[in-house]
Amino acid sequence: MQHDYTSRIEWTGNRGTGTSGYRDYDRNWTVATPGKPPIACSNDPLLGGDPTLHNPEDLLLASLSACHMLWYLHYASVAGITVLGYRDDPIGRGDSMPNGAGRFLAATLRPHIALAHGSDVAAADAIHADIHKVCFIARSVNFPVGYAATYSVA
Repeated sequence: MQHDYTSRIEWTGNRGTGTSGYRDYDRNWTVATPGKPPIACSNDPLLGGDPTLHNPEDLLLASLSACHMLWYLHYASVAGITVLGYRDDPIGRGDSMPNGAGRFLAATLRPHIALAHGSDVAAADAIHADIHKVCFIARSVNFPVGYAATYSVA
């Protein structure tokens, strides 16, 4: 079954003269998805973007992490593993060419997962391997996505 997803990307960086010169405009834009609040974004700061705003690379890494988390929570619930907390500090490794072209080389998800007392940590860790088979985002990118999870048991 195919799904359609929509959003609107709108450039907000016109200072009044458009792209009349390379330094005459901002690399800012918004993501607007119908019925949801807009997200203010900018280009990667290495490419002249606003470092206080999300950039496309941030959003891709966050999407990978969120997809993994949601599947993890689902599989844990089905397996009878009670997750009390989940926090991820993923890292993406990028490469830039002299002409400005770039790409992700790899991403590593680094979730810290709090489990209920008596949880089987080995079983909780084994869940991660199944997620790469189903995560929509991880299955759509052309670079490896790994994980290095840590756990605490309350």
